[in-house]
Amino acid sequence: MTAGFHAADRAVLRVSGADAREFLQNLVTNDVKGLETGPVYAALLTPQGKYLFDFFLVPDGETILVDVAADRAEALARRLAMYRLRARVEIGEADLAVVLGLGAPPLVPLCFVDPRLAELGWRAYGADPDLILAGMAPLDPAAMTALRIAHVVPETGLELLPDDSYILEMGFERLRGVDFRKGCYVGQEVTARMKHKTELRKGLARVRLAGPAPEPGTEITAGGKPVGTVLTVGEGAGLAYLRFDRAQGVLRAGAAEITPDP
Repeated sequence: MTAGFHAADRAVLRVSGADAREFLQNLVTNDVKGLETGPVYAALLTPQGKYLFDFFLVPDGETILVDVAADRAEALARRLAMYRLRARVEIGEADLAVVLGLGAPPLVPLCFVDPRLAELGWRAYGADPDLILAGMAPLDPAAMTALRIAHVVPETGLELLPDDSYILEMGFERLRGVDFRKGCYVGQEVTARMKHKTELRKGLARVRLAGPAPEPGTEITAGGKPVGTVLTVGEGAGLAYLRFDRAQGVLRAGAAEITPDP
C-alpha cells in the first residue's frame, strides 16, 4: 500500500545557470555528477569542517532543485549567494511542495527513491501536493521518525546542529552523503583528515530506552559522569550522541535506563 504526506517543514530552492553544476561541485560534500542518474544527498560545511546545511540535490532538466529544511532555506540561499562571485548561477525559490511516502512511488515526473537508503521511501515534488497524494493512504509522520531511529538517520536541527556537528560522526558516509574522491569542497580538508587519520570516538547511535521517556536534550550519564545526549525519542528507542569509549555499564538519562543498540 502506498501512503504519503505533505512535508510542510521542507522547502525547495532552484539553482540554475550555465555554471550551476560546477558551482555546487566546488561547495558540497558529495559528487554532483551523480545527478546524471538521480538525486544526491549532500551537505554544505564551514571552512573548519562543521555542518551548516544538509539537503537533497534533485535534477530537473537543466536546473537543480535543492530540497532543504524550510527553516534553513533562506540562510542556505544567502550562503550560496555569498559563494557565487562571478559564476553564471541564479539562486531562487521554487514553488514546489515536498511529499514523502512509503510503498510504490507515485507516477509523477519528479519522484525519486531516497538516495540515502531505499528503506526511507520516496520523495516527490510538485506544485500541488494534493495531486501527488491523490488515491494514497495518509501516512503518519511519526512513521518516518521510527524509520530514522531504526536506520540511525540524523535530522536537521535535531541531530544535525549548525556550527557544531561533524558529518562523519552523524553517519554521512553510510548514508551516501559524502564522496572522498570528488576533490575539493568547503571543509574537505578536515573531513578527509577525520576519515583517514583518526578513529571516531563520538557519534550518533541508536539506543534502547527503558522507563519514562527522557526529553530530547537530556544528558546521558554513566556512573554519574556525562557520556552523551538523547536527541530523538521514539517508542522504546531513540537516537543519541555518545562518547563511545565512555558509554559503558549502566547508562541513564533522567529516570530512563539507556542501552546502546549495536
